[in-house]
Amino acid sequence: MWPRLMANKWFGLRPKPGGDKFNSDMSETDDEPEPLEKSPRLRRGQSETLWTQCVDNYSYRIFVGTWNVGGKTPEETLDLDEWLNTKESSDIYVIGFQEIVPLKAGKVFGAENSRSADKWDTQIRKALNKNGAAAENASILRSATVPTSAEGEILLDSGHCTNNLDGIDMLKLDDINKWRQKRRYIRIASKQMVGIFITIWVKSEVRCHIRDLKVSSVGCGIMGCLGNKGSVSISMSLHETSFCFVCTHLASGEKESDGIRRNSDVAEILKRTCFPRDSTLDLPQTILGHDRIIWFGDLNYRLTIAESEAKSLIHQKDWNTLQLTDQLKLEKNPGGLFDGWQEGHIDFSPTYKYVANSDEYCGTQEKRRVPA
Repeated sequence: MWPRLMANKWFGLRPKPGGDKFNSDMSETDDEPEPLEKSPRLRRGQSETLWTQCVDNYSYRIFVGTWNVGGKTPEETLDLDEWLNTKESSDIYVIGFQEIVPLKAGKVFGAENSRSADKWDTQIRKALNKNGAAAENASILRSATVPTSAEGEILLDSGHCTNNLDGIDMLKLDDINKWRQKRRYIRIASKQMVGIFITIWVKSEVRCHIRDLKVSSVGCGIMGCLGNKGSVSISMSLHETSFCFVCTHLASGEKESDGIRRNSDVAEILKRTCFPRDSTLDLPQTILGHDRIIWFGDLNYRLTIAESEAKSLIHQKDWNTLQLTDQLKLEKNPGGLFDGWQEGHIDFSPTYKYVANSDEYCGTQEKRRVPA
């Protein structure tokens, strides 16, 4: 196994079948999305009148978040509610992580381990389904004589039932299935490549409008092909609109040559990302072929000013002046790599690089960085 794995990674050989597979909560018993032929499609040249007759407009709230977790696995007590803004719930959550495993040689060159990804998915499931699902499932839980203790809820969430929990009767299988169907959010896709991990969750009532889920991973790390840097992208259709979510971890470093490497990573991701072809449908195979593209992650672009000047502007909360020195913003200028792309409004401090579990920037000589 080791020689074959190394050969595939080192020499860019065609991946084994399953490389485009992903994890999902959906099963064969779930409701299928609406068949494509039932949805009207418009062609160029059709009149504005026909367009207004055939096209329905839908509004959805999509949350996209990214977090470089520095090789740490989540504690069971970790509360993601504030980050995910669960009080103002979204219809779709797209969450990307970088460095969910330490980027050491054994992790980069060895077989992939999903334990950390599974733990992050568990924490996300707990946060998204904690409040709404508890209320929605109250009647089912009571009718199934389920204990209200935390232990009982955990047993249910993991899909197990027992007749040895403080004398409580065993749950009926159909009661458990009803409870599962009542889950507020379900995971439609998650995919890991070494330390890069993307996971997508949707409200149960939205799931039937999503189809054509596909994934594509591109390694840009060691030797230009390993997965310690690169991207994991997910393509999907929501009603008649195609979406592409690109979770990336680009080359690090503050030197001018490092900026060139980051741009090279982006160019490689755009060039090499290819979603599996569907022989019956004309679906986008490249990133730029989609109607809506959201690019996020640890892009590693830096501020091109001295550390003292950067911290002074941060203290003044002068975000506009800071952004004038942002390498990514420069790449959005005409002729730049991200020319034509739009970025959300920035009104917060740079998120790199903090002392762990604090709001203080790294100050020791070996870890000191210009905030970015």
